[in-house]
Amino acid sequence: MTYPVIQNPVTKERGIVRRTPSDEHPGLIADLYAAPGAAVVGEHTHPHSTESFTVVRGELRMTLDGEERAVEPGRRVVIPPGTPHDWWNAGTETAYVILEVDPGARFEAMIRNLFGLASDGRTDDTGRPSLLQSALLAREFDDVIRFTSPPRAIQRPLFAALAPLARRTGLRGCYPHYLGDTGETVDEIEALPPEVAALVPGL
Repeated sequence: MTYPVIQNPVTKERGIVRRTPSDEHPGLIADLYAAPGAAVVGEHTHPHSTESFTVVRGELRMTLDGEERAVEPGRRVVIPPGTPHDWWNAGTETAYVILEVDPGARFEAMIRNLFGLASDGRTDDTGRPSLLQSALLAREFDDVIRFTSPPRAIQRPLFAALAPLARRTGLRGCYPHYLGDTGETVDEIEALPPEVAALVPGL
């Protein structure tokens, strides 16, 4: 069996898709490797999905609804829909985390677009696309992810005003060529310690 690999060279995230969402199993499960200094692109919420992090090794820190915490190996954190959160690797070794997002199909599409833009050099050094590109991504994937800054009351009218200009420049909210597999695969994935695997219901 082969497992697709998607990675973001800017945010230093490498994901191996352990289970692709399907009608039978709508949740995405991925092995996430976050290099030292890796960080998600900013505090955000998932309006309709539950996201879970189970740390296998490394030093992951996150803010969850404004409270900062360390997530140690062998712990699972479940983030309900609509909860503001952020995370980063605070250690000196690569953090290995089992990531679950349920439902996960639209989340995977968003991640493939965001990682694809970063791989093509179309983001800044934090992994954020340009303002025009962000306007279209935010509108396309509003059901999946919402960044907390700037406030939503500012984002919505701003992005609505910028969207027509962004489209005229040739930008899109979703790029079909990013949705397919990157071509990189692995034949094996790491065996999880039994006590960690027991924490992940989908496994």
